[in-house]
Amino acid sequence: GFGFGAAKGGTGMIASLGMYDFGPAQAANDRLWALVRDGLRARGITAPGTLTRGEHAYWDAWQSPHLILSQTCGYPFRARLHDRVTYVGTPDYGVDGCPPGYYRSVFVARADDPRETLADFDGARFAYNEALSQSGWAAPQTHAAKLGIRLPPTLQSGGHRLSALAVAEGRADIAALDAVTHAMLREVEPQVAALRVLALTDPTPGLPYISAASQDPEPVFDALAEAIAALSAPDRTKLRLKGLVRIPRETYLAVPNPPSPEQIAAAG
Repeated sequence: GFGFGAAKGGTGMIASLGMYDFGPAQAANDRLWALVRDGLRARGITAPGTLTRGEHAYWDAWQSPHLILSQTCGYPFRARLHDRVTYVGTPDYGVDGCPPGYYRSVFVARADDPRETLADFDGARFAYNEALSQSGWAAPQTHAAKLGIRLPPTLQSGGHRLSALAVAEGRADIAALDAVTHAMLREVEPQVAALRVLALTDPTPGLPYISAASQDPEPVFDALAEAIAALSAPDRTKLRLKGLVRIPRETYLAVPNPPSPEQIAAAG
């Protein structure tokens, strides 16, 4: 999950790609960043040598006036960041059943759980990564509300992988992971691969690339699009990157915000 905190000072430019950055994707993201960095520098834009990782890769980076490139989630973007950062573009991961640049959440349950449909999980123990996650909290709660069922916030895990493991290990009954993370985790986590896909949410706009409010998005978009195109085929496969698209800001802002975990727990 992404931690919350005040932006840190410092004058060096910052770049982070922390949303899909685990296992073999880390080295691929480093190579992607090297290409972006060189493309930015060729356009006369200062860019850091390496990516920021760890806790400072998220809110600290997103809110920094020195941010040149990061990737956030659609929920933080519409809830807190949209008027404080520059939207650059959205990666297209070629998610099945979604328009370019869109993604969806995958509901997972244990393979041996006798409940067959999502409706059967009404009131079941729900694990989520964190409350400002589009795929782990907002989309599944909106989906459940449409079906007229409750997925009470039983366990806040701190990350999609941890939500999936909580289900696998029986500490929760159901979780929602974004389709890209789910596909990546299936390759490296046998416990996640063993989970059953129960249902899918409706597609929503994918995880946006952002830059500081003062930054012109055009050269950043161009450098990023060139870098994605120049990536090796194995790296593109590891990162599932198909290209870069633009999605109107209004489309992000139109996605519904569900009640918070605290509100849902209180209503229970």
